[in-house]
Amino acid sequence: MIRLAYGRMFQERLDGAHGLPRARVAELSSRFREVQAEVRRRRGAGEYGFYKLVDQDVTVREIKSFAEGLGQAHDHVLVLGIGGSALGTKALLNALRRPAWNEWDDEGREFFPRLTVLENVDPVSVSAALRRIDPRRVLVNVISKSGGTAETMAQYLVVRAWLEDALGAAAYRHLVFTTDPERGALRELAARDGIATLSVPTDVGGRYSVLSPVGLLPAALVGIDIEELLAGAGRTLERAESDELLQNPAALYAALHWAADADLGARIHVLMPYSDRLREFAEWYRQLWAESLGKRVDRGGQVVNVGPTPVAAVGATDQHSQVQLFMEGPYDKVITFIALDRHEEEVRIPPRADLPPDLAYLPGHGLGELL
Repeated sequence: MIRLAYGRMFQERLDGAHGLPRARVAELSSRFREVQAEVRRRRGAGEYGFYKLVDQDVTVREIKSFAEGLGQAHDHVLVLGIGGSALGTKALLNALRRPAWNEWDDEGREFFPRLTVLENVDPVSVSAALRRIDPRRVLVNVISKSGGTAETMAQYLVVRAWLEDALGAAAYRHLVFTTDPERGALRELAARDGIATLSVPTDVGGRYSVLSPVGLLPAALVGIDIEELLAGAGRTLERAESDELLQNPAALYAALHWAADADLGARIHVLMPYSDRLREFAEWYRQLWAESLGKRVDRGGQVVNVGPTPVAAVGATDQHSQVQLFMEGPYDKVITFIALDRHEEEVRIPPRADLPPDLAYLPGHGLGELL
């Protein structure tokens, strides 16, 4: 269960000039009901396709069948994608599979494949990836909704040649495309060369696509329960349906950030999970926030150049990197800390008889406590 603690947004917990008045929540609650009604209207008109992603039984069956068949014939999955075609997948792997997934042996990975997401076109990184992966044992998932993303298609051409050098005419069997259901270069190539495909819904934008085949196929291939993943998304969506702001964590989170930006000039939004497993989640949040909220013009066509700046951080690492700025710098930030109720494992700090007095407080405690 996600709990949102927001008491430190208000004036009584801060210097009055740097916090919101409590009464602002009541004002936001009234305005939110109007916004929620408009969202429902647009959703009913088919504008927000991502809402439908929690209920896609046919797609889930198709993905699971693929993952249990062709996918299990490979011990490495190489994803070619960038932005929304990469960051969500990395967040899922980081959060829901063992840390350092690719470094475990087959038994440690429960005999699921390794997963490499090759998002950038840095030639050193691409070359290194292709040197360490066996082309005979790899499944390459090329992800581009448009089928024309320059970086991804450049990677594809390099990787296709690499596969053909090793496998000849059988190279196509090691490829699967995730793309638009009807149009684009990838769809054309797939039809010509007999390459397996999965479709990105036409009404789902790239940055919202992690719960489509864009994210679900790689997730299923590494053993993530995609049905439970979608069920969790459905439970979250149910809470987001509420018209009552205080009963709707997603809306309340958005409203408080909007008010901090509009009322206080706090236009830097920091997400700081205290968990290495959520490090990639913070990176994904940064993309979602920036691409969704950075706008040159408003809905009336007027140039406004607005948008908060998202910052990804991780505790406790960034306590020794960015936190001094957060605490002592300008009052222009809203900082969200994410804490886990518990860690799956705890590591106790052992006692030692020869410790200097300044370190005597550490033994007997867990690293999770220190975090």
